[in-house]
Amino acid sequence: MDTPTGNLSARDKLLRAASELFYAQGITATGIDAVITRAGVAKMSLYNNFASKSELVAAYIDARHDEWLTLYTKRAASLANGWELILAVFDAYCDHAEFDYEDGFRGCGLLNAAAEMPCGSVERNAVNRHKQQIRSIILEHLNTLPLTEDHQMTTGELAEHICFLLEGAVSLAGLANDTAAITRARNMADKLIEQAL
Repeated sequence: MDTPTGNLSARDKLLRAASELFYAQGITATGIDAVITRAGVAKMSLYNNFASKSELVAAYIDARHDEWLTLYTKRAASLANGWELILAVFDAYCDHAEFDYEDGFRGCGLLNAAAEMPCGSVERNAVNRHKQQIRSIILEHLNTLPLTEDHQMTTGELAEHICFLLEGAVSLAGLANDTAAITRARNMADKLIEQAL
């Protein structure tokens, strides 16, 4: 996020500008002209790189998720077991919340984007795919843990509980400007996993 804009291609400048504006102001409220002005590129640069605003939104959704995956990969690199790797999902969300956002942290950029898109749209489906990938990461690591046979939840149900904690905390953190909500949810997930072992 700290790459000087002078070193970026026109496409990257446009994507960075769109990312900043979409997150701060919303996708619907952000016009193409505002993105071009923020990026400091010619109008034709937009159409040479993105066929439509919808394509720019899709690139934003992918870039936003890739940012999180990069943060998660860094967190996970030094961890050895599934329990720690699940908690690292929360830590990566905390890292994302700590970025220097223009107007402060507004919650999950993907969920914010999905809220503006109609049901069944390509953009909403992309957000859902990304959220399912996070659930898969949690489920994969849960499957490496020796859960007790008398535990009342299946591994899938436990993964769902953890995802509910995560998404609820991120939403609350954005609404209340309380990023510590993610840490509190992490502690709850930690206890859930402990009870299952």
